Amino acid sequence: MNSMPPTIALLGSLDTKGAEYRFVKECIEAAGLGALVIDLGILGAPGLEPNIPREEVAAAGGAALAALVSKADRGEAVAAMTRGAEALVPKLYAEGRFQGVMAMGGSGGTAMACAAMRMLPIGVPKVMVSTLAGTDVSPYVGVKDIVMIPSIVDISGINRISREVLARAAGAVCGMVTAKVPFGQDKPLIVASMFGNTTNCVEAAKGFLEERGYEVLVFHATGTGGRTMESLIEAGLISGVLDITTTEWADELVGGVLSAGPTRLEAAARIGIPVVVVPGCLDMVNFWAPETVPDRFKGRKFYPHNPNVTLMRTNVEENRELGRILAEKLNQSLGPVTVLFPLKGLSMIDSPGGPFWWPEADQALLGSLKEDLRRDIPVVELDHNINDPEFARICAEELLKMMRRENH
Repeated sequence: MNSMPPTIALLGSLDTKGAEYRFVKECIEAAGLGALVIDLGILGAPGLEPNIPREEVAAAGGAALAALVSKADRGEAVAAMTRGAEALVPKLYAEGRFQGVMAMGGSGGTAMACAAMRMLPIGVPKVMVSTLAGTDVSPYVGVKDIVMIPSIVDISGINRISREVLARAAGAVCGMVTAKVPFGQDKPLIVASMFGNTTNCVEAAKGFLEERGYEVLVFHATGTGGRTMESLIEAGLISGVLDITTTEWADELVGGVLSAGPTRLEAAARIGIPVVVVPGCLDMVNFWAPETVPDRFKGRKFYPHNPNVTLMRTNVEENRELGRILAEKLNQSLGPVTVLFPLKGLSMIDSPGGPFWWPEADQALLGSLKEDLRRDIPVVELDHNINDPEFARICAEELLKMMRRENH
C-alpha cells in the first residue's frame, strides 16, 4: 500500500493573494506533493477555496470572524488572525496534516505567517516569500529556521518575475520536505555558549565531553545565539548546559548591540536540567565600529576586537549589578546549578597584564553574586583564567558530575 505524499501547508490571505496561492498550489501538486491551504484573510471573499477556512483560524485565536469584519479594524484583525495561526498551525502539524509550510506576503502577511512558523519545531521546512526579505528579518525569523526569499516585485499577480520567484520557492519547499536526512547516532545533547574571547575554554571542554559520549552544540553569544540556545533548552532537547559565556547580559544591562534579551538564563532554570554557569566575557560590552559607540560612554576603556567590533570594559558598578542579575536568574533554578568563577579573568583580554584586566571590577561581580545567590547554589572560585585548560576541564567534569547524579 502506497503512503500519502508529503503535504505543504500554504498559509496566507486568500482575499488579496488568491491568484498567487493558486499558482503555488499548482506548482506543488505538479511536483507530486499535496497542499493544505489555510486562509488568513478577512477583507473579502477568498480567491481560492481553502482547506482550513478563516473562520476556523479566527476561532483558534479566540475571536469571531464576523466581529472582526464588522469592526473594520485591520490591526485588531491581524492580531487575532495571528493568534489563531500560532495556535492552529502547530496543532495541524502535530496531527500529521502537513510536513512543510510556505507563505507569501507583505508586512502583514509576513508577520502573521512567520509568527505561526516560529511555533513549529526546528527542522520542519519553512519558506517565506516576502517583500521584506531584503531588510533585517530578525524580528520575523526569531530563533527558528525560516528561509526568507525576497519576492523582488510586490506579490500582486503572476507576471514574468513573480512566476520565476514563486515557482522556485515552491520547488525549494518541496525539495526540503522530500530531502532525506542521513542517519546519525544520536547522543545526549549538551549546549555551550562561546565567544571569541572564551573559545579556548569552550573548545577544550567540548572535546572533553565528546570523548565521553556527548554531542555538544556550541552557540555564539551574539544575542541570536543566546536566544536560540534558550529555545532548544525550552524545547526539552538538552541534557545539560555549559553556559560559559554569559556576556549577553552585559549588553542587555549597559546597552550594547548583542543583547539576548531579559529572559537569558531562564530556560534551564525552568526546565531543571544541570547547568554550569561561568561569568564569561562579562568584562565587555559590544558595539560596532568605533564611531557607533554612543557619546555617553566617552572616557571609558575600549578595545578594538576588529575594525567592525569595539569592546568596552564593564566598570565596577556595572559588574556589581551583573552579579545581582545572575543571582536573580539562577535563584529560579529547579535543577542543579554550579557557578565557577575564574579569579584570573573572565576573558582572554581580562587576564593579568591584559587590556581589560581589572580585578576590582571582577571582584564586584563575584561579591554581589555570592551575596544574592541562594545558599544551596555553590560558587566555586578557581585560581585560573577562564581560558586555562585546567579551568575548562573542571567545567566539563562538574557538569558531568551533576548529570550523573540526576540520572541515578
